[in-house]
Amino acid sequence: MSEPIASYSPFRRSGTTVYCSGQIPLVAETGELLSGSIAEEVHQAIDNLEAVLGQANSSLNHVVKTTVFMIDPRDYAEMDLAYRSRFADPLPAREAVFVAGLPKQARVEISAVACD
Repeated sequence: MSEPIASYSPFRRSGTTVYCSGQIPLVAETGELLSGSIAEEVHQAIDNLEAVLGQANSSLNHVVKTTVFMIDPRDYAEMDLAYRSRFADPLPAREAVFVAGLPKQARVEISAVACD
């Protein structure tokens, strides 16, 4: 898991609920932003989310809600395919939000809420 790049906690737990801060496609070993296809970047962001959940003694299987932030609406279909491959049915509730920019010029950021 990469170190936070600003003033925030990677997660907070309240009872059985885990709130995960948004994860961008940083490579944990280098701290550098992955530069690849949007699918590769989504997988890296979800890998990072999975690491945060692991630190909170949770997992992707407990995710009930995500928010996907993206800078380019043209990446939506490819993002959706990559995202879908990482979550089991029933899929988490989700919204996709298109924004003008993300930290470190990332193209995607994913936050989550998990309930154990």
